[in-house]
Amino acid sequence: MVRRMSADAKNRGDDAPARETHFGFRTVAEEEKAGLVHEVFEHVAGRYDLMNDLMSGGLHRAWKQSMIDWLNPPRNARPFHLIDVAGGTGDIAFRFLDRAGENAQVTVCDINRHMLGVGRGRAEARQFEGRIEFACGDAETLPFPDRSFDAYTIAFGIRNVTHIDRALKDAFRVLKPGGRFLCLEFSRVTLPGVDDIYDAYSFAAIPRMGEWVTGDGAPYQYLVESIRRFPDQDTFKRMIEEAGFGRVNYRNLTGGVAALHSGWRL
Repeated sequence: MVRRMSADAKNRGDDAPARETHFGFRTVAEEEKAGLVHEVFEHVAGRYDLMNDLMSGGLHRAWKQSMIDWLNPPRNARPFHLIDVAGGTGDIAFRFLDRAGENAQVTVCDINRHMLGVGRGRAEARQFEGRIEFACGDAETLPFPDRSFDAYTIAFGIRNVTHIDRALKDAFRVLKPGGRFLCLEFSRVTLPGVDDIYDAYSFAAIPRMGEWVTGDGAPYQYLVESIRRFPDQDTFKRMIEEAGFGRVNYRNLTGGVAALHSGWRL
């Protein structure tokens, strides 16, 4: 296989091969993945909820509520600042604000401006002015100071970053001591027999439904493949621990179709 040199390698004048990563089941140069993922979400931004309905059979709504239930934000007057990463359309942020006390606020950070635009429009309709802000930024290098937030959430976003380990370390960096990390992501099915049914549904039905609804099944094909490339529950737990978090554990949802991982900056 002929490999292209990275821009850094060319600038150095050496002939080291470009570093590679996965984009679904495809192998691509690391520097290409962010752009490819951006194109996927640019295409589906206006129908993000529908995309998740197709991916989860509608269960994502209950799973997201489970994330907020486990976070259990304070309902009193204590200030509490959440950062929700890769949550441009505001799904987690709105649930958080509905649940938390009046002095709670949330910063939504997403790398895709189209997703953020959808979220801003929805926030205006919900009249959350003054309690929510939207920022464009990369999960691997968040544009916020150290120890800025009381909690960090990311739902169905971390599998799309190029370097998961870097995103986890930056999550640790921006949390205050005692801060909470919560990640909701598609995972590995743990119920015998259900995994075969889930695979058949994922690969046969979801891209076809995506094509029927949006006219293009390719983004949905990528999203299905990206789930299969994501680490299983125990491997991801170890990655969170390696990033510095303590008291890390997880809960399987719907037999492992999705999983919630939790950790603390101690």
